[in-house]
Amino acid sequence: MKDIIFDPPTSFDFKPGDYVPFKDRKVCEELRKLSGKEVERREAWHHPEFNIKVMQNPHPVLIATLFARLKAASEAGKKYVMILGNPEPETYIPLAQLINYFKVDCSKLHIFAMDEWADDQGNIAPETYKAGFAHSMLKYFVYQIDPKLRMPLDQVHYPTNKNIDHYSDMIEEVGEGGADICSSSPGWTGHMAFIDPVPEFMTDDYDEYLNMKARIVKLHPLTVAQNSLHGVFGQSGYVADVPPCAATIGPRDVKNSRERIEVHALLTNCTFSSWQRMTSRLVLHAKPTPLVPSSMLQVMKTQVYVSEELAAPFECWEQVGY
Repeated sequence: MKDIIFDPPTSFDFKPGDYVPFKDRKVCEELRKLSGKEVERREAWHHPEFNIKVMQNPHPVLIATLFARLKAASEAGKKYVMILGNPEPETYIPLAQLINYFKVDCSKLHIFAMDEWADDQGNIAPETYKAGFAHSMLKYFVYQIDPKLRMPLDQVHYPTNKNIDHYSDMIEEVGEGGADICSSSPGWTGHMAFIDPVPEFMTDDYDEYLNMKARIVKLHPLTVAQNSLHGVFGQSGYVADVPPCAATIGPRDVKNSRERIEVHALLTNCTFSSWQRMTSRLVLHAKPTPLVPSSMLQVMKTQVYVSEELAAPFECWEQVGY
């Protein structure tokens, strides 16, 4: 029997499936090759104060930033308004512990959840939904704060059936034009909150896009797949357990925030695997487009922290499976 001879690898060109939001393979391949400190490079269209920092572990920096900001506002006797992503127990439990340890008065703190699940009819999940974002924010942040230091519950805001149509107006009213800080991390589609690359947010006019307000959206299939790997859904691909729709802030709420901080550091249960590794490169360096929603940050004053693990190189590994 003759030995099988393997010819040198050749390219295999194809058009990505219709479900892939950003399809420019040439751009994708260029960005895939970025690694390490190369990820910090600047593009011509970047805002002068759009900054990228690759570091070993961004998470303590995020916690420290949120704590420093609300502590400074408290000591100055000022109202402070935060837009927060969820679920993030690993951020909010230590943040609450710092508040308690240093006895920071949070009576003038207002927090807004970025988003919340909704059913196929657009009904927003209640705060009692165990996999819900309001549930997580209340349980792991608000109720972790000493009652003597805690903000009044009417200063804890999250999307509901009653307020979603004016949720952006609420943020602007409470924040006197916008939130003081917006803290985020991108999803598989590059989404910010649940601002997905879906019809509800599609437009050729980028200025129009940046002024879109909060709304209900039908989620992109990749967002559903991503969340089936999240702990609240068992990390096992149970896609039928992930709600198909969501309520979300709009690009306007991100744009109106006076400070923006984004962290790219997500690994799949502490392994090397991460859908966020490629997403990060698109968010940071693909020309801003609704097809990669968090790329909007490139045209705004923003601090992005990328973990060294996310900035690591990757390629075709023939002998590695899932």
